[in-house]
Amino acid sequence: MAPPPGPYSGTSTLALVARVSAFSVGVVYGAIKLKYVKAKAKSQQKAHAKAHH
Repeated sequence: MAPPPGPYSGTSTLALVARVSAFSVGVVYGAIKLKYVKAKAKSQQKAHAKAHH
């Protein structure tokens, strides 16, 4: 299935830049979210351990 001709055909520089930018934002967002989730889990484990001692 060939993409329709135009600025977003996938071969234009604009489309390529947009795709790379979106990918980069996704990677950065994912990394930040993962750090946050890990930190939250760690603090919950600490709180849980404190409650049992």
